[in-house]
Amino acid sequence: MPEGLQRRLLDRFGDAPLTYGQIGATATALPSGFHHDHRHEVIGRGREHFAVASETVQSWQMHRRTGLNVAASSPVAQPGALVVLGLGIGPMRLWAPCRVVYTVDEERRRGFAYGTLRGHPASGEESFVVELHDDGRVSFTVRAFSRPARWFARLGGPLTRQAQRLVTGRYVRALR
Repeated sequence: MPEGLQRRLLDRFGDAPLTYGQIGATATALPSGFHHDHRHEVIGRGREHFAVASETVQSWQMHRRTGLNVAASSPVAQPGALVVLGLGIGPMRLWAPCRVVYTVDEERRRGFAYGTLRGHPASGEESFVVELHDDGRVSFTVRAFSRPARWFARLGGPLTRQAQRLVTGRYVRALR
């Protein structure tokens, strides 16, 4: 993404507020009144795979590998970082601004969650956590709650939810 476009996007959405009140709920019980998504997949084995997958998630590379355009205020996910994701091409590109609301940085668990900002087609939160299990398995978990926030997301109904599941599948493939 050209540096000028990245700067404009970060400036445009930098002060945008979160669009929901249940901040951090992907780490606990998902709130009612939203669609819930949960996907847990084994993506590999061993400490090296854990390290690579963790870095891929935390450095926005997972998002880039799915074909999304990424403009981020920080090279890694950290609380308060702004990320604007773009899907599509040219004037048909849809921008989805988010802010990192928490990170996970434990010996065997790493990842983060971001929440939607005003301008995002949905309202809610999504977390991405890579875990190294005692038996050597490396797993990836996506937890999310969302509801449509813009007219075209509401109009899309089931197709919008299907698109979310498609992107989640791409995240899993990017980490395998």
